[in-house]
Amino acid sequence: MEATNLLYRDPALYDVVQSDSTGAAMCRALIERHRPDARTLVDFGCGTGRDLESLAERFECIGLDLQPGMVDYARHVRPELDIRIGDMRTTRLRRSMDSVTCLGNSLAYVHNNDGAAQVFTTFAAHARRGSLLVLCSPVAPILGAEPMTATVDTPGGRATVTVRHEWDLRTQINTMYRHWVLPSGDEAQDEIRRRVLFPRELEQYAERVGFEIVEMTDGSGGMLTGPTAYTVAGYT
Repeated sequence: MEATNLLYRDPALYDVVQSDSTGAAMCRALIERHRPDARTLVDFGCGTGRDLESLAERFECIGLDLQPGMVDYARHVRPELDIRIGDMRTTRLRRSMDSVTCLGNSLAYVHNNDGAAQVFTTFAAHARRGSLLVLCSPVAPILGAEPMTATVDTPGGRATVTVRHEWDLRTQINTMYRHWVLPSGDEAQDEIRRRVLFPRELEQYAERVGFEIVEMTDGSGGMLTGPTAYTVAGYT
């Protein structure tokens, strides 16, 4: 992922471009609605810890991310957080939590059925009866071959990014091609491949490992993220 995503190669840039905290706010609201007594939380795919920082105001949190560069940056800028390197397909903390979360596009970077099944097994391994799973993931592709251009604030000033998308129905992979013109005048390109799991697929993966869906609601989406949904499931 680091090799193909400019933002993952530059965590400081990621932190600014992905500065919207509505994901953490939505997650907190869903937990308060369905498990108001929750005290502990583990977040898989926590990135730079931006959302985890907000969640830690309310919960005792552990965050895990696969990418050492993101974890190193998170530990530097948010040293008060417990953030660890871990693969959400295989990580075992040997403790259960009141809430298990996976926000952003983390699940979408798992591109095959076996990997997705492993991830949900990991979720279940960190849950106990009554634990809540909150998952945010794209549930529909971004379609249309015409490029779109937007301006993005960065630590060095305003950048321009032009984005186009391709959709492979057979693999359910939505590929996003980005061309960046940075404030320095330098140009960069990256390519992001995300697998779309439709709502019924998410429900089936969750139910196979002991979760029961209690709510599914639309997320914000947008040019860089696409249509998303928050899936809330209780462990039975």
